[in-house]
Amino acid sequence: MGEPAQPPRPGVGVGVVITSAAHPGCVLLGKRKGLMGAGTYELPGGHMEFGESLAECAARETLEEAALRLRNVRFASVVNSFCAAAGYHYITVLMKGEAEPAAEPRNLEPEKNEGWEWVKWDEFPPADQLFWALRCLREQGYNPFTEELDHLKGYTGSHQLR
Repeated sequence: MGEPAQPPRPGVGVGVVITSAAHPGCVLLGKRKGLMGAGTYELPGGHMEFGESLAECAARETLEEAALRLRNVRFASVVNSFCAAAGYHYITVLMKGEAEPAAEPRNLEPEKNEGWEWVKWDEFPPADQLFWALRCLREQGYNPFTEELDHLKGYTGSHQLR
């Protein structure tokens, strides 16, 4: 007799909030393609590789997806996004960094993303148009233009999404 089946474990990912001196008040967003979250806005990001630091993952994913090199990569937040109906549960560590001066994104993964654009943080699409990690980050009250981590005060680590 075999051991009982283990319940699935959440995935772990890294998302990247990218700002640019050439686009004040904006962050870089793409629009997802594929089965999970198609048509919703997302940040660059993905899965860590074995032995990689969070900052290394953020820089690598941004370069692979948007052809941007980052400066000053650092911790921004963490979210725990769960949607039972979609069978989705991810812990996403959010990092932030600045694009190199005068650098503009290129869509290097057109099969996964419709394209990249700079979007004003204060003029974001509504929550139901954001992919889950980004939606949770916004709901925390995160501000990419400050180094304060006040948005994490009282955060219990749970976002139940529909």
